Amino acid sequence: MNHYEQLWLFFVLVFGIVVLPGLDMAFVMGSALAGGRSRGFAAVAGIIAGGICHVLMTALGISVLIKLVPGAFNALLLAGALYIGWIGMSLMRSESSFGLHPDTRLRSRAATFRQGMLTSLLNPKAYLFMLAIFPQFLRPDYGLIWLQALVMWLIIALNQLCVYGGVALMADRARRWLHGKPAAGIMATRCVGALLIAAAMFTGFEGWRGLH
Repeated sequence: MNHYEQLWLFFVLVFGIVVLPGLDMAFVMGSALAGGRSRGFAAVAGIIAGGICHVLMTALGISVLIKLVPGAFNALLLAGALYIGWIGMSLMRSESSFGLHPDTRLRSRAATFRQGMLTSLLNPKAYLFMLAIFPQFLRPDYGLIWLQALVMWLIIALNQLCVYGGVALMADRARRWLHGKPAAGIMATRCVGALLIAAAMFTGFEGWRGLH
C-alpha cells in the first residue's frame, strides 16, 4: 500500500469515527440550537482547534505517557464525564428552550469556541483514536513525521468541518422551526441534555472500571 492509499484509508476511518454521535456532535448541536449558525460554527472551530492539541500531544509523546500510565487515562475519562454530565444536567433543569427567547443571555462566540475546545480535549474517543489508530499511519519512510502529522490533521479537520458543520446547519434550521414553540423547544433542550448525560454515564463507567 502506497502513501496515497494509506491517506485515503485514514480519511475513511476518520469519517466513520466523526460521523458517529458523540460528545463533540452533541455540543455542536446544542450550541447551534441555542445561538444559531454562528454559535454552531464557533463550536466546530473549537473542536477543530482541540484536534490540533491532540496531534501535538501525540507528537510530543504525551499520548504514550497516558498509555503507559493507565490511571491518567482513566482519570481523564472521569473528568470528561463530569464536565459533560454537568452540561447535560444544566440542560435538563432548564426551563427555557435553548435560548430561543429574546431575554435569554447567550454565550459569546469566543466562549462557545473555548468550551468546544475543552469538550474536544476531554473527549475520550479522541484519545482512543490518537492512541490506537493515528500512530499506525505515521511511517518514517514516507517523509518527515511532522509533515505527515500535519496532513493527517488536515484530513481530520476537513471531516469535522463537513460533518459537524452539517449538524450545525441542520440544528440552526431546527432552531428556526422551534421559534415560537416553547414546549417543543424545552423538549429538545432536555433531549440533548439526556443525550449528554447518557454519554457521560457511559464514559464515567469506563473510567471508574479502569481505576478498579
